[in-house]
Amino acid sequence: MARKKTNYFCTECGWESSGWLGKCPGCNSWNSFVEVEKVTGKSRKPDQPSRGNWAATERGRTAGQNKLMSLAEVAAGENIRVPTGITELDRVLGGGLVKGSMVLLGGEPGIGKSTLVLQIIGSLPAGSSLYVSGEESSAQVRMRADRLGIDSSGIGFLPVTDFAGILEAVTASEPEFLVIDSIQTAYVDEIVAAPGSVTQVREVAAGLLRLAKSRGITVILIGHVTKEGNIAGPRILEHMVDTVLYFEGEKLQDYRMLRAVKNRFGATDELGFFTMGDQGLSSLEKASEMLLSGRPLGVSGSVVTSTIEGTRPLLLEIQALIVPSSFAAPLRMAQGLDRMRLSMLLAVLDKKTNLGLSGMDAYLNVTGGLRITETASDLAVLSAAVSSIKDLRTYYDAIILGEVGLTGEVRGISQIERRLSEAERTGWTRFVLPAANKTQLDKTKFGNRLELYYVSQINEAFDLLFP
Repeated sequence: MARKKTNYFCTECGWESSGWLGKCPGCNSWNSFVEVEKVTGKSRKPDQPSRGNWAATERGRTAGQNKLMSLAEVAAGENIRVPTGITELDRVLGGGLVKGSMVLLGGEPGIGKSTLVLQIIGSLPAGSSLYVSGEESSAQVRMRADRLGIDSSGIGFLPVTDFAGILEAVTASEPEFLVIDSIQTAYVDEIVAAPGSVTQVREVAAGLLRLAKSRGITVILIGHVTKEGNIAGPRILEHMVDTVLYFEGEKLQDYRMLRAVKNRFGATDELGFFTMGDQGLSSLEKASEMLLSGRPLGVSGSVVTSTIEGTRPLLLEIQALIVPSSFAAPLRMAQGLDRMRLSMLLAVLDKKTNLGLSGMDAYLNVTGGLRITETASDLAVLSAAVSSIKDLRTYYDAIILGEVGLTGEVRGISQIERRLSEAERTGWTRFVLPAANKTQLDKTKFGNRLELYYVSQINEAFDLLFP
């Protein structure tokens, strides 16, 4: 007979303990343990998700039939990636969905997660996908499919949340793609815990992972997010899946951003842009134009720079506002840039120009909702600050690039040719660049088509931009 006992699990890493702990020994997070009931004994069914390995029970194998083999004997497979036909999604995934993988898609409510997965399976061959909905009825999903113009005749649909029912449907229909909307609504009947709890999410994910690996099914999970913006449930869920995608953006805006946080089969620094319309999500390949739309012209405190997201160069507007401070310690506020980086750059500016920044509040904003993590925009940040202090627009409407060191030198940046090509495509002809990149650009034909101004110190750049 089964026995029940109380255990404690860390919601961050899944560490299990028989008693409550204030600090998790596994991930060192505080107050992350929750109490759950755990069923033990031999009453567990043989098809319970946590039982067996990838090949067990699903294809009639037993543990005794597993044999050791050389990794070179394993067939790699040629057509292991399946393009979805959605350009920006394939860019983030690294070329398409990988057969036998698990993809976790998270985002705020109403951001477009269900719309995106429905468009994905709508672009796949008919009869190859199964949509499991635990939150919406059949009629609601059909209404969305009709609005998106998707032929729903070739999409399997199952409105259940019990894992046993999901397993039965997968065994009967043998789909190539399985969508679970959402993982927090699915549950294992043998587990005495509410759906969405640590135990249920972990057990269901383990069962789905076994299905994906043993049958070669691509599983797409939709996950809720917490108020902090993280995917709800234990962080061990993110460790179990192969790819973690976050859908970002404001619900009141037309564009969305898809970012890969984890990807075992591709890069994690790619960024995809979408526009939300009546026909669903559309790929936005010309993201730079969108990010610079609405930019004010001929005003102080505004400059344009270029950043690299994965393999994609993007043009961004940086706005700065420098005003006299009313406090003993001036404020340093940054949106889209590391605040400590901003403080360091302003200290260099104050040292080299004597503008009296120690008595001024500084506010900096990277428009478009993006966050700059590289240092190629340092010179643009300082140029925007000087423009705001002097209340003068820059003399040249140019793309400003360059890393700034503590001695005020402008250092070279990487992927300079790619940045210039993107800016030239959108109509920019003037650039303020580090002198360290001159030798590299002299070997190209950019100098024949564009106006390139090279600087080696920040004061040289300010003399050029604010004569």
